[in-house]
Amino acid sequence: MSDQTTQKRIAEFVKAHGKPGTAVKAVVEPIGRAGARIVLVGADGAMGDVMAKDVESATNAVDAVDNVEQAEWDRETIAATKIGFAHRRKMASMQS
Repeated sequence: MSDQTTQKRIAEFVKAHGKPGTAVKAVVEPIGRAGARIVLVGADGAMGDVMAKDVESATNAVDAVDNVEQAEWDRETIAATKIGFAHRRKMASMQS
């Protein structure tokens, strides 16, 4: 995926799940040779993810989009997520 496409997808998530004065949180996770995953947490608690070719590209894409802040999986970020029943059920079925 190109850097511009990554930025566009982040911006689309911000438009759908952001709100003025509250930044969307972005956690960049390396996933080996496949690149990096950007997990987005919206102001409304929605989660989304975008793939990038590497951690540097992912970090640069996050920095290039307004109303997004780099984050870690800390208490604040985890508390901001709203995981619905359907997602919990899906994740539970993957444990079997």
